[in-house]
Amino acid sequence: MKKKITVEGMHCASCATNIERSLKKIPGVKSASVSMMTRKAIVEMDENSKISDEDLNKAVSRAGYKAISIE
Repeated sequence: MKKKITVEGMHCASCATNIERSLKKIPGVKSASVSMMTRKAIVEMDENSKISDEDLNKAVSRAGYKAISIE
């Protein structure tokens, strides 16, 4: 299962790396890819994981950024 997160506040490649690192710490996340250019994060999760949008939002906030939308 994949989710797309629109992120506000990124200014450089280091910002994207910080968000990726925070998202990957969530148990059940297989991969996270963040693009500074599109301001989007693509998160791939285990099919039977119980990751909520709130969990993803908290991970982005922990890195110091704001999740505008999660699809």
